[in-house]
Amino acid sequence: MFIIAGLGNPTGKYEKTRHNVGFDVIDLLAEKYKIRVSERKHRALWGTGMIEGQKVILMKPQTFMNLSGESIGTALNFYKVEPETGLIVIYDDVSLVPGKLRIRKKGSAGGHNGVKNIISHVGTQEFLRIKIGVGEKPQGWDLADYVLGRFSKEERALVEEAFGKACEAAALMVQNETDRAMNLFN
Repeated sequence: MFIIAGLGNPTGKYEKTRHNVGFDVIDLLAEKYKIRVSERKHRALWGTGMIEGQKVILMKPQTFMNLSGESIGTALNFYKVEPETGLIVIYDDVSLVPGKLRIRKKGSAGGHNGVKNIISHVGTQEFLRIKIGVGEKPQGWDLADYVLGRFSKEERALVEEAFGKACEAAALMVQNETDRAMNLFN
């Protein structure tokens, strides 16, 4: 079983912001694989289903970004899923240009507070990641204001294309084809 967690902030106020690209990919995966992500459990919206023959839980933590680890850690413990082999986290990355993907098997938080909280709650940096580029903040901008802002029309087109690629990457990753996903999308 895999837990695929997309990071973001709950409520309509944050829909389609840079920080919510993880939620956007979960929504696309849910649509593509006919998984209903509407149940409330482990302080998240979640749903179970199958992706390429593998049982998955799609999660959208409702704890707000910086406390994502509370929700994900609880779910991992409840379902006895090891983060190193059964967790995929999808989130925004300001060090990548809009629409660029980076697949990783492990790593530091890289300044991302949501990922920092996950590492703290699951006790390891070794879990699969799909990072989606949202672009570097403009000089003089506050980082929080930037990531909570919306994309330009041109950037939105790039990231929506990346959402489809992120879904393809996740499908490969649940089939233990992470290296292939890295070769295709990094």
